[in-house]
Amino acid sequence: MKRLLSSLIIFPVMLTLQTGFKADTANKPEEKPGAGKLAEAEPAEGIQWLTIEEAFAKIQKEPRKVLIDVYTDWCGWCKVMDRETFKDKAVTDYINKKFYAVKLDAEQKGTIKLGDKEFKYLAQGGRGINEIALALTNNQPSYPTTVFLDDKFNMIQPLPGYLKAKEFHQIITFFGDDYHKKQDFESYKAKTYGSLYPAK
Repeated sequence: MKRLLSSLIIFPVMLTLQTGFKADTANKPEEKPGAGKLAEAEPAEGIQWLTIEEAFAKIQKEPRKVLIDVYTDWCGWCKVMDRETFKDKAVTDYINKKFYAVKLDAEQKGTIKLGDKEFKYLAQGGRGINEIALALTNNQPSYPTTVFLDDKFNMIQPLPGYLKAKEFHQIITFFGDDYHKKQDFESYKAKTYGSLYPAK
């Protein structure tokens, strides 16, 4: 965990996903039956999950940062994050307030279209991967990976690995309120974060 967060501080990834992602209002993502908001199955207080196409369409009208949970169906730690971290009230409330939250199955077989850019499924051995999962994880897929994008769909940071609720809350507030532009993560935790995470 320390090594992971030190890479967050020392080597921030500033790669951009914007290349080829210009708004294409004539070609907005098509709503597919059953492909609507994943949040419909969640209780009202849960995270309001979107597809990546929905988040991309929303950002054109109302810019907001994007949080992407890159997962697979077979990933055990992804399920733990779903069950624990993503059910935590402080985490849920903050994500719904500050981010468009996306659930992205890295092995999704359908083509994903964002503006004029298409991402296709690549069959590889027993399991394949969608090109967008490779792009979001810097060609180093690991599950779960939480990816943070700014309000123009540019990469801020991919963060691989399982995180407990409090650690995750520190990270989402660090990016969500732009502290990553002012101070390193360790300083933020020690001096700024304080009691932002509500006591249970």
